[in-house]
Amino acid sequence: MAIYKTSDSVGEKEDLSDVITRIDPDETPLFSNMEKIATKGITHEFQVQELASAVDNNANNEGADYSYTNPTATTRLGNVHQIFVQAGSVSNTLDVVDKAGRDRETAYVKVLKGIEQRRDIEKTLCASVAKSASDPRKFGTIETWISNVSSAGDATDITAFDGSATRTDGTGRALTLAQIDTVMQSVYEDGGNPDMLVVSPSKKATFSDLSSGSVVTNQLHMTANAPKEAVIIGSVSMYLTDFGTLNVVIDRQMQSDRVYLLDSEYLKMGALPGRSFSVSDVAPTGDATKFAVVSEMTFVPQAPKSMGAVYDLS
Repeated sequence: MAIYKTSDSVGEKEDLSDVITRIDPDETPLFSNMEKIATKGITHEFQVQELASAVDNNANNEGADYSYTNPTATTRLGNVHQIFVQAGSVSNTLDVVDKAGRDRETAYVKVLKGIEQRRDIEKTLCASVAKSASDPRKFGTIETWISNVSSAGDATDITAFDGSATRTDGTGRALTLAQIDTVMQSVYEDGGNPDMLVVSPSKKATFSDLSSGSVVTNQLHMTANAPKEAVIIGSVSMYLTDFGTLNVVIDRQMQSDRVYLLDSEYLKMGALPGRSFSVSDVAPTGDATKFAVVSEMTFVPQAPKSMGAVYDLS
């Protein structure tokens, strides 16, 4: 006997869930961990103070006059603002028809554009881009400020550490804990205390395979109390070095040929007033609502020597 199946019939109503799941990753651990500050000009400048070297003969005669030494002059650094734009145009019909999962399409698209812009900013921070004041302006990314590095012998590293230049890659090599330890020590000796090891997904897998008894996952082990979960945005494990603890942060936008050692205390993003994910309405030229999500931001590494990197990874 033939069975009358749904494929033979006409008129079945659609069953579309009202819950929309975004499968595109929108995590931005670098941008999320940075303090957001207000800036006032196209070029935001800041000063870095170097302390005098410590001495082991600071002993003085009783009653002697003081020896007056001027402090080292500050170093004046600056980065330029970059304009990020995500534009959208939604037909007025689509805005009013009944839809599953959201009410007004314009509001929904604005949310999506904001998320996309955060990801673009994250991707830019991880890229190799020198600052440029010419249109379109670009800020110097993380790479252009780092002085404490481990790189291949045939690489050409930057020498200015002021956002003005990028490096030339060398021959790829395998990631090792020794490379990370060397950079961590170098940053520590320069006065920095990195707390983030930023890695790509593939380098996280490599890092997890490295043989070391100092890698712990999920929990920060305390001596006086019970184990306590670590609350770090994007962090899934920790590396206990001789010079401090690094929270290993996976970043989908991170390049796979490097890892960054960063001190989150000194990482900041500056935005001009009213230019942080602001929505700019555009005059309609047809039967549609047009707008743009705009941010004008710059990367502000307030202590460049607090950062390090391992480059030229295969």
